[in-house]
Amino acid sequence: MIRIILFTLMIGSTIQKGFSQTIDKTKLDSFFNALESNNRFMGSAAISQNGQIIYTKQIGYADIDNKIKPDANTKYRIGSISKTFTAVLIFKAIDQGKLKLTDKIDIRFPTIKNANRITISDLLYHRSGIHNFTANADYLRWNTEKKSEEEMIEIISKGGSDFEPDTKAEYSNSNFVLLSYLLQRIYKKDYAQLLDEQIIKPIGLKNTHFGGKPDIKDNDCYSYSFKGNWVKEPETDLSIAMGAGAIVSTPGDLTKFADALFSGKLVSPGDLKLMETLKDNYGMGLFKIPFYDKSGYGHNGGIDGFTSVMYHFEDNNVSIAMTSNGTNFDNNQISIALLSAVYNKSYEIPIFNTFEVTGADLDKYLGVYSSKQMPLKITITRNGKTLIAQATGQPSFALEATEKDKFKFDPAKVVLEFNPTDKSMILKQGGGTFNFSKE
Repeated sequence: MIRIILFTLMIGSTIQKGFSQTIDKTKLDSFFNALESNNRFMGSAAISQNGQIIYTKQIGYADIDNKIKPDANTKYRIGSISKTFTAVLIFKAIDQGKLKLTDKIDIRFPTIKNANRITISDLLYHRSGIHNFTANADYLRWNTEKKSEEEMIEIISKGGSDFEPDTKAEYSNSNFVLLSYLLQRIYKKDYAQLLDEQIIKPIGLKNTHFGGKPDIKDNDCYSYSFKGNWVKEPETDLSIAMGAGAIVSTPGDLTKFADALFSGKLVSPGDLKLMETLKDNYGMGLFKIPFYDKSGYGHNGGIDGFTSVMYHFEDNNVSIAMTSNGTNFDNNQISIALLSAVYNKSYEIPIFNTFEVTGADLDKYLGVYSSKQMPLKITITRNGKTLIAQATGQPSFALEATEKDKFKFDPAKVVLEFNPTDKSMILKQGGGTFNFSKE
């Protein structure tokens, strides 16, 4: 939810048939062990088929300082996968006659710009135009502070509108925070209570709840970012995230939730069809996930140092889930490995070859870089023999040296190429190339 890193979903270029009911667990274990031994990933994963867990794996630490390892019941913040839970609660409210998709939000949120034109459907589809408050430059200066409903509505209202309602789709956490408050108002109950009563208890989730401060004694975990070593991340106060990103869970519970959702145990077939229906590639609390000749539905998540994935594929009734409290890797490759193991596709166990540098080698790159092509600045520092980059208003991240003057950050598919002679830097991401100069 909070850390906005958009991972590419699934790719595939050839059509192959087949499903492995007995997946190669040894190879998957080797895949995860390679990540763990190279400080690339900490977290947990699960695969279910026909409602039964057929693979699970946990690596890394829930608490590095105290060397506490995770188990299958260790709980992680799931970030924006919370939005799928919130969408389910909205459809339940609609089925109970408490809401309609066509309802405008002006009666309940009159201070929101264009509220008299924004519908419940627009919020679910990210078509409201309401500015995403997590994109504000000052967000990371107050995200650890508890906020009331009144304070959050004021923040969202001040953000205004980025486009006219229902003219396009643009991801905004503000939409689902407002949906959370809407649910609380119509039921006169806390979001946490609604979540428990309408989803958690009916389908028997054992390790899922509205989150708070992590409690290691209760099998929660802390989150970390890699900056030459694992560094503990600050914790977003979940009063801010609400139904946009405040739920904690496990991969086992997430596969159970996905199985229940897509088998009709939570919403009607008609409601599920609406959730799956895309507008500008957005569903209502869901995204479509292509994988070779197959397609599924699900959602990704990210908050603080946590990342997560939950996908369901109707083909052979398969669900996969991944939760992480620290990643220094392209998480999309993990999802691909899990699905490849399920559907008999080839995938490689990663090999990590790091270009060796010294601290002195890195000093020539240090400084603040700006570009005429974009408004943000990138500050380059170092932690020992690790180069650290931080863009304006964004968390810092560790760069991996790949060759002389070239570095990468796999989770966001960022490549930085330095030219110390003319004090310049090239940033490559998403097919774009951006020129920076040292100030």
